[in-house]
Amino acid sequence: MGNMHRTDSNPTHRDPSTGESAARPVGTAAGGAFNPSVHDIYWREAFKREPYYSADYTYDDYAPAYRTGYEAAGQYLGQNKHFDDLEPELRANYERIKGKSRLAWENAKDAVHAAWHRVERIMPGDFDNDGR
Repeated sequence: MGNMHRTDSNPTHRDPSTGESAARPVGTAAGGAFNPSVHDIYWREAFKREPYYSADYTYDDYAPAYRTGYEAAGQYLGQNKHFDDLEPELRANYERIKGKSRLAWENAKDAVHAAWHRVERIMPGDFDNDGR
């Protein structure tokens, strides 16, 4: 076992079907990739404990908002971007992916923000310099 070496059969991380450079998981820019599925699992369990939660909505209503927040946080990690400055882009992204969610932006915004800050707490430093 001591001489076993694992080789990466795809060191350039190319998509096997197209040969194109594969997208890296959210957060890899920080050297600490995280799996979006982990965030989904977390929020599925935690969303009812959030101060903005309304029993009128299900997790499926909140899920696109969380996705918008954690994906944006991963995208802008280390770029000194502030949530408030990105709100128009975040809103557009949410509207694009919301699917059947019944949450209007004004109801989804707090969930987007919560997911953004959760990524920030997971990663070292205060990447948007807002003190959180």
